Order: sequence, then structure tokens, then C-alpha cells
Amino acid sequence: MRIPPKPLSRRGLFTGTLSSAALLAAGGVLAGCGTRAATQTEEGCTSEDRSATEKKLAFANWPQYMDVEESDPSKRPTLDAFVARTGIQVTYTEDINDNNEFFGKVQNQLASCQSIDRDIIVLSDWMSARMIRLGWIQKLDPAKVPNVTANLLPSLLNRSFDPENRIAVPWQAGLAGLAYNGTVTREIRTVDELLTRPDLKGRVTALSEMRDTIGLLLQSNGHDPANFTTAQFDDALAKLKRAVDSGQIRRFTGNDYAPELARGDIAACVAWSGDVIQLSGEDEKIRFVSPESGVLLYSDNMMVPNKATHRGNAEALINYYYEPAVAARLAAYVNYICPVKGAQAEMEKIDPALAANPLIFPGEDLLRRATVFMALDEKQEREYESRFQQVIGA
Repeated sequence: MRIPPKPLSRRGLFTGTLSSAALLAAGGVLAGCGTRAATQTEEGCTSEDRSATEKKLAFANWPQYMDVEESDPSKRPTLDAFVARTGIQVTYTEDINDNNEFFGKVQNQLASCQSIDRDIIVLSDWMSARMIRLGWIQKLDPAKVPNVTANLLPSLLNRSFDPENRIAVPWQAGLAGLAYNGTVTREIRTVDELLTRPDLKGRVTALSEMRDTIGLLLQSNGHDPANFTTAQFDDALAKLKRAVDSGQIRRFTGNDYAPELARGDIAACVAWSGDVIQLSGEDEKIRFVSPESGVLLYSDNMMVPNKATHRGNAEALINYYYEPAVAARLAAYVNYICPVKGAQAEMEKIDPALAANPLIFPGEDLLRRATVFMALDEKQEREYESRFQQVIGA
């Protein structure tokens, strides 16, 4: 059965509500403590695995990011089936509402090699990269997650922050591209159209998430968001500033652009695929556009933090969610890009319309043009974010 779309964008929750001051403060926490002191190593911060004797698991996720029974939201079909199959009791909490907020909640413990009482956490790719850089995440045993090895989409393999595919396993993914409302404007095809077309002046929004907006501009300039220089970043930022100064861009948003696009208050925008799936379900004239220059692929990753005492149980759950039939049931509810090969065929049995949706199961052509944004070091993160925030007026 087709599940009604959710009211919130996962990517919007990630970054749309974070102010410039809050972002710089979050970066300053690490700088103030001294990165060297906060950083851990596998040898210096060892973790005991009690999975053989303790059949339990603490799983922290975002709100509305797990399938539930429509008639009884306390029931989670795929998770309940895992418990029944394995006997591993899962304490499931929805206590991640913002990446930086969660980072602030757990950073003191992880920096001190202390437990955060969670065996799996789900964080977006850029925050995953930061935590991996700090040495706060345990490596997984590839032999314990064979389904991940067999079924992870090739486009999500060998990412710069996890080149060996042993630390961060995508839970769901999404695309950043363009969108327009065909009721109030003609089709838009390129980033340059969005930023310069006269009939769109003042009727355009872009995202306050630096990686997505700048990533698309890098691609439009012929540069690779997965591997770019400071000079190339400067070119993209200058292009964005011209669009701001000319009045082409009305404002920068989190996922609050969605109702404005639905009403036609804005004509076109930089958008997230999850939002557009929801909007197009109500109005087919709202379209997501994948520019020929490329789109940004982002993911939310399952990770096992240091001092988690049930890594083996966590690996069992991660492996379970990479069974194509399980992944399809989850994707039918959350409607983001499913990272599991083989799930599309299983989705045909659940909802053929969803199985045919390229924003849930992108084709090879689209995935070839999808890029994961480069992992930034601490200095780059502060510098690029600060300069971006100045341009967007945050």
C-alpha cells in the first residue's frame, strides 16, 4: 500500500535550521579543545564487544525514518521482524534532530573515549566524515556484513571519508538538484538558467546547505565536487554572489522552500529529491530536474561509535537492512533513494509506481552524473562555511 508522504525532508532537518553563528560555534568547540586532544585512535580507544552474551542493541535515528504500521505507529514492521528473527532486542530512539546538535550532545564523551550508550547512530555524510576524521567510529568486519558488500550501490562505494567501505554504511540517500513549478514557469534545465534567466528574477531560492548549493555550482563550472581546489570553490562562490547581488535569488532556505514552490510563490529552486517526491504526488507539474552538469548525491550513514559494546549485533542489523526485500519495505515508507541493489525488483511486488520512480531508484545514467561532495578537513570546513554564510547573508 502506498504510504502518505512525510511532512519533513530528511536533508532539511540536517542543515536547514542551523544558523551561521551556531555552525561556527560547533566548529569552535573542536578548535577550543584542541583537535589533537579530541582525536582518538583505534589502538588508543578500544571497544569491547559483548554481543555474544548480550542480545541487545541501542539504535539512534532521525524522526520518521523507519517504517511504521499506519494503524499503529508503535509497530515497526521491518525492525520488529529483525527482533523476531534474531532475538536481539532493539532499543530504538528518534533522538537525532540535527547533526550539529547531536554532535554537541556526544562530543565530550567520544573525545574522552567514553560510551554514548548507543550502538548505531545515523548521521549525514559530512558529519560522518567529521566523526571518522576524529577517530570516533569503529570499523566494521566485512565478513559480518556480506549483504553490504554484495548490494551497496556502486555510486556509494569508496567515498572519500570511507574509502575502504568499513565505517559508514548508507541508511538512505538523496539527490540535490533543481525543481520548478510548471504552472508558473516553463521548464528549467541548467543551473545557469536558474541563476540568470530574466523571467525567474526574484522567484528563485537556493539551499542554505553549502555542500549542495556550491556542489551544483562547481559542476556547472565543469569542476568536480568530489575533488576541487580552493580556486574552484572561489569561482563557484563568485557565481553565487553575482546571482545574489543581481536579485535573481530571493533567499536561501532549508526545506521550507517546499510549500512556496507548491503555491507558485517561487518558480524554481535548488531542491532535494525527497521533497519533490512529496510535492509531485500532489501536483504533477512540480518537477525535479537533474542538470546535465550533474547532481549531488548525499547519504545518511549507519555507524558504530567508539565504546559501543554490541558491534556484532549492530553488524547483524546493518546486514539485515541490506537484504533487498527488507530494503524495499523500508523505502516504500520513507521514499528516499534506496542504497540497496536488488530492492527495485522487490519494490515491484509492493508498489510498481514507486519501483518506477527515478528519485527512489535512479537509473545508471543519473547515478553516473551524481557526485558525493568532497570530505573537508577542519580548516576547510570552517573557512568554506564562513565564506558561504557571508554570501548568503546568514
